[in-house]
Amino acid sequence: MTIVADSTGFSNRGTARPDEDWRFTRVNSSEAVNVLVTGPLLDRERWRRWWIALVASALLTVVFFGAMFYLFVEGIGIFGNNSIVVWGFPIANYVWWIGIGNAGTLISSMLLLTHQRWRAAINRLAEAMTLIAVAIAGLMPIVHMGRPLYFYWLAPYPNTMGLWPQWRSALVWDFWAILSYLCFSIIFWYTGLIPDLATLRDRATTHAKRVAYGALALGWRNSARHRHIYQTYYRTMAALAVPLVCSVHSIVGLDFAASLMPGWQETIFPPYFVVGAMYSGFAMVAVLCVAVRWGLRLEALITMRHFDMMAKIMLMAGTVMLLSYATEWFSGWYSGRGADRRFLAFSFAGAYAPFYWTMIFCNCLAVQAFWFRAARRSLPAIIAISVLINIGMWLERILIVLNTLSHHYVVSMWRLFYPTLWDWLILAGSLGFFAFLYLLFVRFFPVVSMHEVRQLVHEETAG
Repeated sequence: MTIVADSTGFSNRGTARPDEDWRFTRVNSSEAVNVLVTGPLLDRERWRRWWIALVASALLTVVFFGAMFYLFVEGIGIFGNNSIVVWGFPIANYVWWIGIGNAGTLISSMLLLTHQRWRAAINRLAEAMTLIAVAIAGLMPIVHMGRPLYFYWLAPYPNTMGLWPQWRSALVWDFWAILSYLCFSIIFWYTGLIPDLATLRDRATTHAKRVAYGALALGWRNSARHRHIYQTYYRTMAALAVPLVCSVHSIVGLDFAASLMPGWQETIFPPYFVVGAMYSGFAMVAVLCVAVRWGLRLEALITMRHFDMMAKIMLMAGTVMLLSYATEWFSGWYSGRGADRRFLAFSFAGAYAPFYWTMIFCNCLAVQAFWFRAARRSLPAIIAISVLINIGMWLERILIVLNTLSHHYVVSMWRLFYPTLWDWLILAGSLGFFAFLYLLFVRFFPVVSMHEVRQLVHEETAG
C-alpha cells in the first residue's frame, strides 16, 4: 500500500471527479485511514444510498414485528407446525441465526490469535454482525413458544417446590449459552471500538458528537500505558472467545444429538455445527464486506485480497461440510438399523428430497468454484456463492428438523410439514430487521478498526 502520496496520505490514480476521490485512493498514512473511515460518519451529504436501504429494511422490520404481534394474538396455530412436527421455522431460524452470530466473534478472535494481519479491515464488521444475529436468534425461541409473557420459562429458575422447570428441554441449555455469549460479544466488540471512538471524539465537528463519542471512549489517550493494557486485555478476551464460541454452538448441536431420534443421535453433530457456523458466518461477512465497501467507498481498505482469503476459508469449510454429510450417510447405512436406513432413503428420495439436493449443491458443490483464483477475485462470484451458502445452511437447519420429525420410528405417525405465509414472513422479516440494525451500526460507528489498520500502515511505511 506504500506509494507516493500527498500530505493527506492519499494518491489519486488517473483523473477523477471530486466525489470519486474515495474510489481512487491508496492508503499510506494514519491520517488517510482516519479520513477514509470517519469521513462518512461526519459527513451528512453522502448517505442517499443508506437512506434507501434503511427505508427498505424498515418495511421488512415492520413486517417482522407485525407478524410477531399477530402470532401473540392468535397463537402458534398460524404456523405450519402440527402434532408430529412440533418444531418448525422458528427453531430452524434460531439455529441459523445463532450460527451466523457465533461466526463473527470466532472470526475476529481466531484471526487475532493466529496473527492474521488482514483481519484488521473486517473484524469490526464481523463482530457487529455477531451482536445483531445473536439478538435476533434470542427472539426465535419466544416466537416458537408463542407466549412472550412466559419467556422466563427458558431459564432454569427455582420455583416454590425447589425444582428446575423444563430442565429436560434443550432450550434451557441454549438460554445460558446465548446469554453468556451475547454478554461476552458485547464486551469484546466494545473493547475493540474504544480507540476508534477516541478518534471520532477528536475529529467531531459538533459539541454534541464530541461529548457522545468522548463518553464512549472512556478517556482513551493512546498513551503507551493505555496501549499496553489494551493489547493485553484484548488478546486475553480473544483467547477466551474461541472455546466459548465452540462450546455455544456445540450445545446447539447437542439439542439434536442428545435425543434418540433417527438422524439426530450423531456424535459428529457438535463439531460439524461449529464448522457450519463458521461457514455461514464467513459467507455473511463476505456479503456485508461487499455492501460496505461499495456503499462507503472503502476499496482502499477492504481489498480483493480480503475476499480471496475469505473464499479460501469458505472452500475449506465447504469441504469439511461435505465430509460431515458423507460421515452421516455412511453411519446411517453402516449401522444396519431399519429406522436409520429408512431415514437416509427418505432424505434422498422423500417428500423433501428436492430441498435436500439443493442443500448439497449450495453447501458442498457451489463453493468448489473457489478452487479457481478468478472466482475468488470476482465480486459477483463472491456474492452469488456466499448467498447460496447461506441458503444452503438455512435449508440444512430446517431439514434437520423436518426430515426426522416427519419420518421417525412409528410409521403411523409420519406426517409432513407445510409452511404457512406467517412462517415465511417471520423469516423474511428477521432478515429485514438484521439489515435495519446493521445499517444503524454503519451510520454511527466506524466499520473498520482504524486503530489496527493504522498500526499496519505504520509498520509497512516504516519497513
